Amino acid sequence: MATGSNIHTWYEGTWHKGDVPIMRAADHGAWLGTTVFDGARYVDGVAPDLEPHMARVNRSAEALMLTPSKTTAEIVEIVQEGLALFPKDAAVYIRPMYWGIEGGHLGILPGDAPAGFCVCLEEIPMAAPDLSVTLTTTQFRRPVLENAVVNAKAGCLYPNNARMLREALSKGYSNALVADAMGNVAETASANIFMVKDGEVFTPIPNGTFLAGITRARHISNLTADGVAVHETVLGFDDFRAADEVFMSGNLMKVTPVTEFDGTHYQVGPMTRRVRELYWDWARSGQ
Repeated sequence: MATGSNIHTWYEGTWHKGDVPIMRAADHGAWLGTTVFDGARYVDGVAPDLEPHMARVNRSAEALMLTPSKTTAEIVEIVQEGLALFPKDAAVYIRPMYWGIEGGHLGILPGDAPAGFCVCLEEIPMAAPDLSVTLTTTQFRRPVLENAVVNAKAGCLYPNNARMLREALSKGYSNALVADAMGNVAETASANIFMVKDGEVFTPIPNGTFLAGITRARHISNLTADGVAVHETVLGFDDFRAADEVFMSGNLMKVTPVTEFDGTHYQVGPMTRRVRELYWDWARSGQ
């Protein structure tokens, strides 16, 4: 079942209308989970940071010991061709994907042959301007590189995120603020996290337990250029309880205000609104 609508899929050299089958029963990715993806956005005729997202899917494939079959430039060209199939005012989620096909040593190691590849474009609306989320804690944590491929945007990582979300929903919250293996805040179950205190912005320092997102980096760059002090540092749950504002950062929705963390309430404040404004000003400026 697809998440969005009006789907177009590039597979085996051409564009297909709809949610087409791409994987076979004996593919390595089908039974051992060697799948990676990335996500970019097309909104109002622009696709912000498209090339970095397409480059990252190749790095993710290599982290899972898969052999990418396309260069970054080739993926960008495929995506641009596919976006022409949509109205200019469409909100499209851009998802390139690789998966293992051949098995290598003991069937567990992926084979050296190029991985399977496709691009799926789906119309998924941007969040309403007044959307906000609430956060709680979770018993589940982000893994470390020694026991999971946290240096990739890999499908096999997401069941852990899903159980975080399930726990949060069972407690009446919409997302979870997640700790790393050391007990420090890493991110949420679905996106990177920022907090604001006394007019300055703070975000967990990348320590190898979570993907420091491309949109996250763009927010840091935009805020710094705007004269805002941004600190990448070690943060605990008490830091978030004492924050003036909290917002999430992710490719799908870009900026999502947080209005509660386990009983601590926040306003959607001026910094959160400024981050969103800076992002879309940059995106629509021709980059």
